[in-house]
Amino acid sequence: MNDWPEGWSDQNRDNRGPRYGRGSAGAQPEGARVMPQVRRGQPAGGYQAPPQHPGVPQQPSYVNGGGDDFGGYDSGYNTGQVYGSPAGRGPGGPGGTGHTGGPRPDWRRRIKWTAITVTTVLVVTAVGTYFWADSKLNREVDLSKVIERPEAGEGTNYLIVGSDSRAGMTSEQKKELHTGSSEGKRTDSMMILHTGDGAPTLISLPRDSDVEIPSYKGSESGKLYEGTGRHVKLNAAYAEDGPELLVRTVEYNTGLHIDHYVEIGFAGFANIVDAVGGVEMDIPQDIKDTKSGADFKKGKQTLNGQEALAFVRTRYALAGSDLDRTKNQQKFLSALANQVATPGTVLNPFKLYPTMGAGLDSLIVDKDMGLFDLADMFWAMKGVSGGDGKSMNMPLAGSTGGNLLWDKDKVKTLVEQLKNDEKVTVSGD
Repeated sequence: MNDWPEGWSDQNRDNRGPRYGRGSAGAQPEGARVMPQVRRGQPAGGYQAPPQHPGVPQQPSYVNGGGDDFGGYDSGYNTGQVYGSPAGRGPGGPGGTGHTGGPRPDWRRRIKWTAITVTTVLVVTAVGTYFWADSKLNREVDLSKVIERPEAGEGTNYLIVGSDSRAGMTSEQKKELHTGSSEGKRTDSMMILHTGDGAPTLISLPRDSDVEIPSYKGSESGKLYEGTGRHVKLNAAYAEDGPELLVRTVEYNTGLHIDHYVEIGFAGFANIVDAVGGVEMDIPQDIKDTKSGADFKKGKQTLNGQEALAFVRTRYALAGSDLDRTKNQQKFLSALANQVATPGTVLNPFKLYPTMGAGLDSLIVDKDMGLFDLADMFWAMKGVSGGDGKSMNMPLAGSTGGNLLWDKDKVKTLVEQLKNDEKVTVSGD
């Protein structure tokens, strides 16, 4: 039986004549022949498909499509379709990925490593900033030298002191800031800031408050000085033996435990204000004071460091003298804390680092004071003027010999409420 397609029998193969080609003895090449095209499942002409054997897949038919009919062998190749692939699923077809070669980018891996890198940079920066800032704190006050201290209550009490220290100031700066050239340093302002679970409370202690100097241990000599019942103005305690005696005197006359001490001088105060770009204040009245250098018109305005220092030091141009001055100091410190704690300062390294540098260089704190304690103090200061925060003067009951007398009953109630971290209901002048 002849299994060859029509026209390809053994006889025809033997009688092909003198044609050039494989197995041909002819000298001339064969004539051009039209190559058949592939078309699936459709025999053409006299072509007979060879018999199929079990297990052998159906083979494609070879058809001479002829003319311009490209629906045969070439069909699908010009569109990127290959045999065995569903239509439109090639790399360039509809639904394809468009990826023509090489490994696909692993975006999950890239995102993962980018996140790790950013996190690492942030952690290193935060840790470096912490140690840099911590190293700049001037921990000069040793509260362990304070004797016979009252028991600590709930919450935290900060004694915040503004001194008239001129340390490190040039003659030009002293003239510009109207500080004078007095030697040594005295307390220009003193405040107790209480923080806890409730709203913060800021209490000004008038510098002319009448207090008793108790027994104390000398901060430098370590010598014990017995109390004699001597009464002085509160700022005299600081002038006599510095921060340790001031803390001892405040605790003895109030019964309130002081947890931390913070002090800032004239130059440092002005530098912090300039570092944050000034502080906006609503000046309650026209103020002109040749001693402090204050010269303000009533209304909202932004104060630079020099103007801010003049504002908080002004006392002679105010009707209430020292009591009105303490109220202005409270307002300004709260406004300053609000300015420092804004996103514009905290999230801007070009403003944050100069502000931190100016503040930390200028502050004198106790040996146990940490950066988190300092941050807690600033946030509490910010909260004094907002929400349920409270600012007040120490309750007064008159005066004697130029010294302001505290209202003992009100002070006792105030101290008990602070110790128990309760809402303060006592009012001050």
